[in-house]
Amino acid sequence: MAKSFASLLLLNSPPLLPPSSLSPSRHHLQPRISFPLTQSFFRVGTRTKPISASTAEAQSSVRKEDIIIIGAGIAGLSTALSLHRLGVGSLVVEQAESLRTGGTSLTLFKNGWGVLDAMGVGNDLRRQFTEIEGMIIISEDGRELRSFRFKEEDESQEVRAVERRILLETLANQLPTNSIRFSSKLAKIERSETGEKLLELEDGTRLSAKIVIGCDGIRSLVAKWMGLSEPTYVGYCAFRGLGFFPERQPFEPIVNYTYGRGLRAGYVPVSPTKVYWFICYNSSSPGPKITDPSVLKKQAREMVKNWPSELLNIIDQTPDDTIIRTPLVDRWLWPAITPPTSSGGVVLVGDAWHPMTPNLGQGACCALEDAVVLARKLSDALKLGPESVEDALRSYGSERWPRIFPLTIRANLVGSLLQWDNPVVCSVRDNVIIPKLVRLGPIMEHTNFEFEPL
Repeated sequence: MAKSFASLLLLNSPPLLPPSSLSPSRHHLQPRISFPLTQSFFRVGTRTKPISASTAEAQSSVRKEDIIIIGAGIAGLSTALSLHRLGVGSLVVEQAESLRTGGTSLTLFKNGWGVLDAMGVGNDLRRQFTEIEGMIIISEDGRELRSFRFKEEDESQEVRAVERRILLETLANQLPTNSIRFSSKLAKIERSETGEKLLELEDGTRLSAKIVIGCDGIRSLVAKWMGLSEPTYVGYCAFRGLGFFPERQPFEPIVNYTYGRGLRAGYVPVSPTKVYWFICYNSSSPGPKITDPSVLKKQAREMVKNWPSELLNIIDQTPDDTIIRTPLVDRWLWPAITPPTSSGGVVLVGDAWHPMTPNLGQGACCALEDAVVLARKLSDALKLGPESVEDALRSYGSERWPRIFPLTIRANLVGSLLQWDNPVVCSVRDNVIIPKLVRLGPIMEHTNFEFEPL
């Protein structure tokens, strides 16, 4: 239990319901840098061309792709970029009209930064975001319970909160022209007699692919098609926001946590002018969806009105368009019960496969890990021929499952413990567990991750 309580890390999962549009327009992103590409089974370049079909009508309406990635979030763009670095082309289809420009931030630890370095974007991002030196935990009455310095526990540790918008733009800008097709919401998946996957979009567009990579998030249509269950609500929700200080934010580069009964909150500097914050509270149901940001801000402020004033100040400095409220969910990938992550050339990555609660700060990091592992295995398989692809997809699932499943369970248990509202249990937590028993080093071992370079 001591280890679990020590996993006091930021809430940073993405919103459950990304924006969508049915507009048929298509937009392209221009690459910043041109990278030489090696030869592979799949080409890189313009990615849409007609395919043969049994009728003239089918010929004019179905477009053939080699690899289609569903979703232009962190999982989708990092998978596309990892493949691109290895000389493998792909088309990303995204339901929204553009990259997500709203939302808050996410926390990346050294495992996430290692993957971003391999993709060639780590240093670009480091220059924009503050390195976090440690963390402090206080009670709701302002009493300090414990503090840590990350480098003292692990000299190689690297922690930064990163704006989701900037991360997505950085990844997308490294892809070749024509790599992303926006306003392309998936409606249906079928498998043809030849084994290729037929995708129908809500605007009527039909696509065919040899490989489909589902990166379409928590409510993944690809995962549903493959037979995976809906994610499970875990009993608490989160407010999140990004405070903006035009002159300069006044906070030290540490994570600040406050713990109450069935309620916890935190904030961390993101950059010289921005501070990410969250409030996590127990709720028997997800509750109605609220889209009015002024109502969300009022509700969030009311929950912590008697807590230390720094958090209230940050909430007051938060632009309305960055405030969100989401019910938190996860999916436990039980062996021999949960369907496999790949089947017949279709495979899942990130939240589409393993949504987890954000209590370990590993949702985005694990999506980045998935991307680099899958890309390497696919690239190697394609050099041997298309018959090796299915083995590569199975190998990806077999390698990733032993890491993902324990992390998902652990994140869930940590959240359950930290959301306790029993006054006796909370007293033990605040006066014994956190001050005397918690050790940060052992419980951050999950941020160690080794992989084959791109």
